[in-house]
Amino acid sequence: MKGVYIFLADGFEDVEALGTNDVLRRAGIRSELVAVNEEPFVVSSHHITVSVDDCLPFLRPDHAGTTAQDFLIFPGGMPGSKNLASNKKLVKIMQEHYDAGGSVAAICAAPGLVLSQLKGIEDAVVTCFDGFEKALEDKGAAFVPKPAVTSGRIITGRSAGHALEFALEIVKAVKPGKYEEVKHALYLETV
Repeated sequence: MKGVYIFLADGFEDVEALGTNDVLRRAGIRSELVAVNEEPFVVSSHHITVSVDDCLPFLRPDHAGTTAQDFLIFPGGMPGSKNLASNKKLVKIMQEHYDAGGSVAAICAAPGLVLSQLKGIEDAVVTCFDGFEKALEDKGAAFVPKPAVTSGRIITGRSAGHALEFALEIVKAVKPGKYEEVKHALYLETV
């Protein structure tokens, strides 16, 4: 699938989805919010209703020409991560996208619930919210307690508090020339 897509299910974590979307757009990356249901809106874990650009049931994925700069992104939150992980069509698209050379990114509970289903996670170095690492380790991934980790074509983030670092890792992968500019604009430089 060409492009950058952030998949939302009811119960998604607001900051992890919308903060990531904001940072990507600041970098000039066109990211689309995609609901996993047929409704043009999704309700967050904090009861905020968000309209989306597209809906998974209406997507017709074409993986031709997919590159490592094309991303499928999975925010955490409960029960959002569980809802993403249980969507068989989404998991199938994720695998096809990854197999075609695309990249995936997940944060908080989503690495453990969604990415643990990915064939190719076996040797990755990953992070996630504490308590969700077992499914990843059981698949052969190595857990590290860091804010955000890039391992090949897999980017993972630890929690809502690290959503901006997570998003900046995606920026670095898609438009590396924008990384420092966006980081500076957000005042995230270390002193």
